[in-house]
Amino acid sequence: MKELSLHILDIVQNSIKAEATEICITIDENPETNILSIVISDNGCGMSEEFLKRVKDPFATTRTTRKVGMGISLFEAATLQCGGHLDIDSKQGVGTKLSAYFEYDSIDRAPIGNMAETMVTLISGAPNINYVYKHRKLEREFVLNTREIRQALGEVPLNTPEILSWISEYITEGLADANI
Repeated sequence: MKELSLHILDIVQNSIKAEATEICITIDENPETNILSIVISDNGCGMSEEFLKRVKDPFATTRTTRKVGMGISLFEAATLQCGGHLDIDSKQGVGTKLSAYFEYDSIDRAPIGNMAETMVTLISGAPNINYVYKHRKLEREFVLNTREIRQALGEVPLNTPEILSWISEYITEGLADANI
């Protein structure tokens, strides 16, 4: 994939299919330590120990519509290409945490991409999930919490076109204001 945001979109789709109600996406850019980390955690159904052992295999999938699941293996390949690694911790009935690490300055690292677009896509498709998107770079941080937005809006659904447009602008401006 050309952008890391597309990997994030794919992995979060797994969380949605796992019936998560809370999904946290944390991107931490640290040029001083030369590490970019992306952590995605959820409270979905989790994976059995047996499936967790083979989840990075592209031919291991829980899908019934196709016999391959390339998302995690492609994301891991992207980390390895940049001197990094990918870890997955999951407990059935509790949830899953995927952590991807990259050399920050690796010439082979894909750009992060358009996180505003990624978040709007996720929220529009699954508006009842509570998403927390945190993006840090050194001491600067941007946070989007859909629970807080939902509380402010009351009965207005998050996937209303005007709200999605506002969320996109909020993320874009928030990242720019934080100089991220």
